[in-house]
Amino acid sequence: MGDVIYNLLREFGVNVEYRILSAHRNPKKLAEYVESCKADVFVAVAGLSAALPGFIASHTLKPVIGVPRNVKLEGIDSLLSIVQMPPGIPVACVGIDSGDNAALLAIEILSLKYPELREKLAEYRKRKAESSSEVIE
Repeated sequence: MGDVIYNLLREFGVNVEYRILSAHRNPKKLAEYVESCKADVFVAVAGLSAALPGFIASHTLKPVIGVPRNVKLEGIDSLLSIVQMPPGIPVACVGIDSGDNAALLAIEILSLKYPELREKLAEYRKRKAESSSEVIE
């Protein structure tokens, strides 16, 4: 899933820092990383208890996008863990295993600061629309 996100962000020319850190196994290291990170947006992929996006959100004021994984219970457990955050610690959430939408949402957020991304995103959507246009008889 991380590769899908990474590759789509790179396709748009976005600088990406890809880290694998556990909120459960390395909470101190993760908190230190998040608090010192210069990223404009975080994308966190998580399964099972899916604490990672919420943990990151509790240590930053930057946008966090959670991607629930279909690990157990068809991903519903992960989805609910990400969307049911307490008031004051928001996390955006895309569909289960929807890494592509997470990358695109990150690009939309970044386009507020980097207008050239908005143009690339418009072109991307146009290409997607053209490639999915087919006549159904």
